[in-house]
Amino acid sequence: MTSKFQELLINLESLGLTKMAAYLPEYVDQINQQQMPFTEAMLALTNAEIDWNQEQQIARIIKRARFPQAKTLKGFDFKFQPSINQKEVLGFQDLAFLEKKENLIFIGSPGVGKTHLAIGIGIEACHQGKRVLFINCHELLLRLRTANEKGTLERCISRYARYELLVIDEIGYLPIGHDEANLFFQLINARYERHSTIITSNSDLSGWVEIFQNPAVTAAILDRLVHHVHVVKITGKSYRLKGVN
Repeated sequence: MTSKFQELLINLESLGLTKMAAYLPEYVDQINQQQMPFTEAMLALTNAEIDWNQEQQIARIIKRARFPQAKTLKGFDFKFQPSINQKEVLGFQDLAFLEKKENLIFIGSPGVGKTHLAIGIGIEACHQGKRVLFINCHELLLRLRTANEKGTLERCISRYARYELLVIDEIGYLPIGHDEANLFFQLINARYERHSTIITSNSDLSGWVEIFQNPAVTAAILDRLVHHVHVVKITGKSYRLKGVN
């Protein structure tokens, strides 16, 4: 015969209150031993369930953002990269730049930590409930080009434009054709003064005309990106060569 306690556990699990079900035996013992008032125990149980649900929701947001790996600002070795203004970068965690629709551009040689910083800020935005997407520049261009060929470009750009934070990684590793430069401009223009974009690049902004191979389009892209921007230049050594003699 099922006891009332077992029925309660079954009900909690049926309602999806898995954390309450898991912690219930512990709190029931404390209540029975008069070590904790019933109301206090219920408050602790419901808080545990709420915290668990919030953790799961954040985990889903981070998964949907498609980060290639989990990186945090806390895990960044600022001592190895003294050229970085640590206070400025850590200040981006408050997401004030998102509220102001400002962009962030991290510039530096391969391996200096640009992507790490971009991911760290993106993950913090996820923790604060923002809709974020991380995408490699050339994957993004491929998707835009494919949408253009299929006649769905407007819908594709609209989707990318809706993200509260879009992280575009690795601009400059490969040249970008005229048509792709125009598609990239359309996306940046759709996001201009609506949402923030983080970009990492191994090239100074002055060298972007060689990347996009179109001076007019390059000027239009930069005009919108740098109107409200924080540029972080990293001049240190590669983390991948750290400890290599």
